[in-house]
Amino acid sequence: MIPLRDSQPSYSTPAVTILLIVTNVLAFLYQISLDPYSANELIFRYGIIPSRFQPVDLLTSMFLHGGWMHLIGNMWFLWIYGDNVEDVLGRGKYLIFYLTCGIAAGLTHVLLNPDSRVPTIGASGAIAGVMGAYLVKFPHARIVTLVIFFFITTIDIPAAFILIYWFFLQILSGAVTVGQADISQGGVAWFAHVGGFVAGVILIRIFGTRAPYRHRPDLHW
Repeated sequence: MIPLRDSQPSYSTPAVTILLIVTNVLAFLYQISLDPYSANELIFRYGIIPSRFQPVDLLTSMFLHGGWMHLIGNMWFLWIYGDNVEDVLGRGKYLIFYLTCGIAAGLTHVLLNPDSRVPTIGASGAIAGVMGAYLVKFPHARIVTLVIFFFITTIDIPAAFILIYWFFLQILSGAVTVGQADISQGGVAWFAHVGGFVAGVILIRIFGTRAPYRHRPDLHW
């Protein structure tokens, strides 16, 4: 299932969401402009490597990606869910919220893989936090979703269903890696997604909703 768009209107220009997307794209264009050796050095220097953990990497790793599909997938999800979360938080709080969720996701990965020497990069953890916040604020919104099975079609799915389904898919995928000889051989940091999502669910309640939007009829609590 691939989400295409949501039914929830946004009442302000998502300036921070746009800025985050542009920043991620520019960072990736810089990555691919480097020769292979320099590109790898960039990832090893600014990605999260639990075995030589540096706090600043929790921030820098959010703006690096492993390929075009990694970047496009992340930015697509951020665009679908980010504008509404930014709308209810306001730009300043939203930026802090986004970065905090990304940090929480990175810390989750570090705590669960303390000996890993593999760099982890990407905005997925921060975006997972945005998705968690969307679940809390807009559970009844409809997500137009592309379904590819034995046929191709689009259906409207309640946000609560698709986001909870996505969350448990991350847990299940992460659980498959537990008990393997070495779960640090690369791939997707599933539990970083889980950590970011949980952080988003918690932090959106702490951050609250900006005053002009608290009684808007399309918000669901």
